[in-house]
Amino acid sequence: MSALTKAKGFKKSKTGTYLSIGTTAFGAVSVLKQAKKARYEHDTLRLIDAVVSAAAIATGVALLLRELKRLGDDDVLLG
Repeated sequence: MSALTKAKGFKKSKTGTYLSIGTTAFGAVSVLKQAKKARYEHDTLRLIDAVVSAAAIATGVALLLRELKRLGDDDVLLG
């Protein structure tokens, strides 16, 4: 099995999905800082960018949670 095949398999695993959620959470922290700074500086364009980025993060997390459910995770938080 090649390294690329292993990497693709990891991406579709529960562990890989949890890792993706964690990575996305770090991105959310950055977006929150950006929004806070934009509000402080009254920078409307940067604030709009932060809101759009937050929406993308929320969508990404929803997709990852759906993938976890599809993988048959028995986590209580997922229902």
